[in-house]
Amino acid sequence: MEPSAHVDTFARDNLPPQDQWPVLLLDHPDVSYPKRFNCATELLDGTIAAGHGERVAIWSEVDDAPQGTTYNELREIVDRWARVLVEDMGLLPGNRVLLRGPNTLQMAAAFLASLKAGLVVVPTMPLLRAKELKQIIDKAEIRAALCDARLIDELNRCREKDGEFFCSELSEVRVFHSDAPGSIESLASAKPAQFAACDTAADDVCLVAFTSGTTGAPKGCMHFHRDVLAMCDLFPRHILKPTAADVFCGTPPLAFTFGLGGLLCFPMRVGASTVLIEKLTPETLLRTVERFHATTMFTAPTFYRQMATLVPKFDIASLRNTVSAGEALPDSTRELWRKTTGLEMIDGIGGTEMIHIFIGSAGEEVRAHAIGKAIPGYVIAVVDDEMRPVPAGTVGKLAVRGPTGCKYLADERQKKFVRDGWNLPGDAVYVDADGYVFYQARADDMIVSAGYNISGPEVESVLMQHEAVAECGVIGAPDDERGQVVKAFVVVKPGYVADDALVAQLQTFVKQTVAPYKYPRVIQFIDALPRTETGKIKRFALRTM
Repeated sequence: MEPSAHVDTFARDNLPPQDQWPVLLLDHPDVSYPKRFNCATELLDGTIAAGHGERVAIWSEVDDAPQGTTYNELREIVDRWARVLVEDMGLLPGNRVLLRGPNTLQMAAAFLASLKAGLVVVPTMPLLRAKELKQIIDKAEIRAALCDARLIDELNRCREKDGEFFCSELSEVRVFHSDAPGSIESLASAKPAQFAACDTAADDVCLVAFTSGTTGAPKGCMHFHRDVLAMCDLFPRHILKPTAADVFCGTPPLAFTFGLGGLLCFPMRVGASTVLIEKLTPETLLRTVERFHATTMFTAPTFYRQMATLVPKFDIASLRNTVSAGEALPDSTRELWRKTTGLEMIDGIGGTEMIHIFIGSAGEEVRAHAIGKAIPGYVIAVVDDEMRPVPAGTVGKLAVRGPTGCKYLADERQKKFVRDGWNLPGDAVYVDADGYVFYQARADDMIVSAGYNISGPEVESVLMQHEAVAECGVIGAPDDERGQVVKAFVVVKPGYVADDALVAQLQTFVKQTVAPYKYPRVIQFIDALPRTETGKIKRFALRTM
């Protein structure tokens, strides 16, 4: 590896052992990068140098009116914020910084400024509670955070000295989206609008994106500066074919790599614009397309199904690319969207471990019922439990290699995700003779609901904290709108009544303890859980109930 620019070597020190890495395919011409560069500089300063400085980088809505921030203006904001990180917060290259905020100009600036300063960004979803934030803070040994002022309460709970969530290392916290003294904006207003970017190596870690596995314990997926550019130079280049004239929009949070790529990095790479709106419904997303003449949309199948009936109310003639990912795309949703809009959906398989989409097809390359083919730069295989290739048309485990790959932060589960140099995303698929991938199911117990990954065991652990619950089992139940919904089978303790009132109590309890999207939308009371001889819950039996 190239010598690191990091003074704080935690990230590189906690990469998996080299013999547990996936094989990285770095010889593709689209990912031929120099040994040293800073991805924020490439995305921002490089785009300005290419002549796009006066183009709008980010569109926002302020008092219900469009407000555009050009690339030149964005660089001034980012450089001032980077100075605050270094000069006022005392942060050093390699320090981890937690980001907490919705999709806004400020959240984008926080991300880019942190990278430019050589920090390791740890973005988190706005919905996470203190319990979940503490797990991330402890795992990544985070001492600094940048937080939207409107979301500071849960983060403050992590700093309560006498509270159960106390994070002793979290010492530098600054708010943004605020003009209060000490806020990022207030401090940045007095700074020069120039900042010399940290001279990072291409293989310096710049991002730790947390995901949750079936155990509920968070996994930190570590990505390099070159990984950020690779996600921009493969899927978008070969499938979306963006230009500077494009306008991107969508729903995934910037804290998801799906949103980070589709709503920030992809457009910036080509000098295009992106529309960052905090909260979107199917109706307001269509209004956003109409208002900003958006050409490229990223969201989950649930939104496409809900938007289809609303399309006649809006002028969305500007749209040319609509990308679906995050969960399986039902054929009925694809057909409904095509019938309503005339647009062929772009489906994709990606993952936090791989940073973004590595399988997909567009336009005339789309094949009925298939997700698509391997994106140029990636290769795929379908294997059995012994990692032996299976014949075309045979269902097996998806395996993938490319310029990006799984590098968990100090986690034994690395050995499960990477075997024999292949990444195993956990999907059951088959591939036809032409290389098209047909998705079958998740290979584990992860619940994917409306694009969110939800750990069944984590929801179980929360429910078990309620005084009325004796035991419970949580699965994903099929749902036409969301793909899956969280369903809980609950055994109540003696003295409690299993009725609708208790259902409402349990749902509220979960919402108040963890991110609200994880709550069980369906609760079924049963007398006893089906278990194996060793005491494990028979989840397959729950699924048949």
